[in-house]
Amino acid sequence: MSIESSKRRVVITGYGMITPSGKNTEDTFRNCCKGMSGIDYIKSFDTTGLPCRIAGEVENEWIREFESRTNQRLRKFSSRGLRLMRIAAAEAAEQAMLDMIENRDSIGVSLGSHGDNPAVEDMKFLLRFYEEEGIWDMKNLLGTGGYPFLNFFKRKADAATSVLSTSFNCKGPSLSIVSACAAGSQAIGEAASLIQDRKCDVMIAGGCEATVNFSGMTGFILLKALCEKYSEPWKASRPFDRKRSGFVMSEGAGAVILEELEHAKARGAKILGELKGYGSSADAYRITDTHPKGLGAIIAIKAALDDAGISADDIDYINAHGTSTTQNDLTETRAIKEVFGERAKSIPVSSNKSMLGHTIAAAGPIECILSLKGISSSTILPTINYESRDPKCNLDYVPNEARNKEHNIVISNSFGFGGQNACLCICRYEE
Repeated sequence: MSIESSKRRVVITGYGMITPSGKNTEDTFRNCCKGMSGIDYIKSFDTTGLPCRIAGEVENEWIREFESRTNQRLRKFSSRGLRLMRIAAAEAAEQAMLDMIENRDSIGVSLGSHGDNPAVEDMKFLLRFYEEEGIWDMKNLLGTGGYPFLNFFKRKADAATSVLSTSFNCKGPSLSIVSACAAGSQAIGEAASLIQDRKCDVMIAGGCEATVNFSGMTGFILLKALCEKYSEPWKASRPFDRKRSGFVMSEGAGAVILEELEHAKARGAKILGELKGYGSSADAYRITDTHPKGLGAIIAIKAALDDAGISADDIDYINAHGTSTTQNDLTETRAIKEVFGERAKSIPVSSNKSMLGHTIAAAGPIECILSLKGISSSTILPTINYESRDPKCNLDYVPNEARNKEHNIVISNSFGFGGQNACLCICRYEE
């Protein structure tokens, strides 16, 4: 038997998400089909003086609704991002009937997550114990100071996998992926590799992010990465448009249940799609920039195609990283042209971030799921706010309105800050 023929197939038996556009997958997909934006003025903290005062925020009521009807014994360990992750994973687990699997050793967790940002209140609290240059009142800080040790735990990148494994009683492999915007897609790809390598049969995989706060926003503002020119919040994210000027920060979470095909069939799980291929790469260029020719992106896309055992001619649609930054949208367009040649102009390419903003580690999983939903409903989601054509970005970006078109094989791109890249190949399941 050849290596290729013995390769274990990885299918998707559940998915879930929570985004600025919806409290679950169905709500988010329905609103995106309508071209509705989840971007608005920030409500969670005072943005006075900030050059960017918009973001995609998840409704607090959606979080409270979920937590009011579920066991919250691990709530105190959970950052806001992890609270969102638990909501997405619960939706996915219920759909996949994950609790019916008896052998919990065969179920692992792989997440893209960067931990919690320090709150301004926490920083101000700590400064109470700063007496003079280089001197801290550690006796009171560690004794009666009252600083919660759990604040430290929430900032650990591996906290999410630890809490999620415990929440769903998953005793298999546990991976914490920290690679900026590529983290969630890498978490899915690496989880699939574990299943293919017979290290487990099922994985909860995805990503979460909740960095819409003062410290999180300020960092990206200093890097000049966020959109600061907008007349209305919902028009600020405009991938591939000539007037794009930066991305819009958002929060959210996305989770998929990956499963070995025969394992899924044996227990009667509904198969929602197949993860056909995965590619990963690094630009090895600059810490704060992607390669201007998209060389790392090209490597990742080609690797995903090779892993899937298909050619560039087989791809029906590209779910772009499409951040709405001048650099990303141009280099991603160049990478697509390099991989797909003359055919690039005939392949629909669109960016979900035009509606959802950039959810960082959650972006890849959310876009993977929306791609699956698009395949099953023959719908290609639009790139909204596409008004001014950029002659250097001259592909079919599915402008402003969703398109009804049957398609079977999709690639979903995630190109992270600093040149960390991941590409997933997702397809309709066929026997």
